[in-house]
Amino acid sequence: MSDDTLPLAGRHGETDLPLAGLRVIEFTHMVMGPSCGMILADLGAEVIKVEPLEGDNTRRLLGSGAGFFSMFNRNKKSLALDIKDPRGREIVLKLVADADVFSENFKAGAMQRLGLGPDTLSRLNPRLIYVSHKGFLPGPYAQRTALDEVVQMMGGLAYMTGPEGRPLRAGSSVNDIMGGMFGAIGVLAALQARHQTGRGQEVQSALFENNVLLVAQHMMQFAVTGQAAAPMPSRISAWGIYDVFTVQGGEQIFLAVVSDTQWTLFCDAFGLGELKIDPRLAGNNDRVRARDWLLPRLREHLASLDAAEIGARFEARGLPYAPITRPQELFDDPHLRATGGLAPVTLPPDASAAGHRIDTRTPLLPLAMDGRRLPLRRPPPSLGEHSLQLLRSLGYDAATIAMLCADGVVATPAGPELTS
Repeated sequence: MSDDTLPLAGRHGETDLPLAGLRVIEFTHMVMGPSCGMILADLGAEVIKVEPLEGDNTRRLLGSGAGFFSMFNRNKKSLALDIKDPRGREIVLKLVADADVFSENFKAGAMQRLGLGPDTLSRLNPRLIYVSHKGFLPGPYAQRTALDEVVQMMGGLAYMTGPEGRPLRAGSSVNDIMGGMFGAIGVLAALQARHQTGRGQEVQSALFENNVLLVAQHMMQFAVTGQAAAPMPSRISAWGIYDVFTVQGGEQIFLAVVSDTQWTLFCDAFGLGELKIDPRLAGNNDRVRARDWLLPRLREHLASLDAAEIGARFEARGLPYAPITRPQELFDDPHLRATGGLAPVTLPPDASAAGHRIDTRTPLLPLAMDGRRLPLRRPPPSLGEHSLQLLRSLGYDAATIAMLCADGVVATPAGPELTS
């Protein structure tokens, strides 16, 4: 769908979504900052991603980074600028003057050196909400360079995830994504405050502090019990049965029995009448204390059944279970497909290092509003895809735009074609 055919609502907005009418100027890269912008964009804000002339470097990443740009930059517009040229900075300032939010995730001091720090922009636009996504909130660590893996290691999450003596990062960019989410929550809170004060404010979100929240339950476990939390593979489980079982054909399935009622249902489903009445297993805490002998017994009993049969018995009785699924298999998940949780999307050639157009599906935000999933309105943008449109909206005439393109201040996908 082209920009000309999108339904309009509000000052800058495009649809009847909750944040329609809000304009966000985004100076972000990698995952944390783009995640914040994706959430705001999915909620209906107009998010303008300002990229360097060569583009956000996540457009070119390989390996585990190959999906970064295409996942976290949908529903955005791309403006490609040389921000170090005074004319490029002037374009940004014109956008900021009429914006609601400015979002960035560069190293401490980088935006100030560009003349785009919070103090400067708040003088230009007192209603502006300035959200910074950093490694650490202000303090002794503020100047350190942080990555998701860095804070997982220093923040206790890698210790809790791996086996004893083998710290292991979680299998996703959990701090980056959740840190961006908290940036978006901060923006929403600041917007609400602006209704009362008429003024914007600075919002800060940080990877390290986000990670500390993720392990806070283990910190409080120690505070309450005096016992340090063991890493997840060797932890003392809160539940008698809460484990992955290897069954017929080497398949694996996760099974959980977390209440006395569920224990009775489980025993009945699998012919374990003698265990159901065993006084050593009467309550959940009893079953936790009996795990050393109970789990080997259950593993042996279930080993001859296939995972589908076990899952069917759990499903029929409302017991919690899960197949062990690989990420790529979720494209065919029947629940996601039936509920509209995956939106069709065409990725442009420069949305990844693949270098060609890709037709696929992408997961939407995990929420519904009034029974409606938040829609995909536009795919991740090509580099500079909206440069001409945005310059025209700021009042730049064709001759000036042609000069900016010719001088390498502004880039568009096909060059300065001003009649389009």
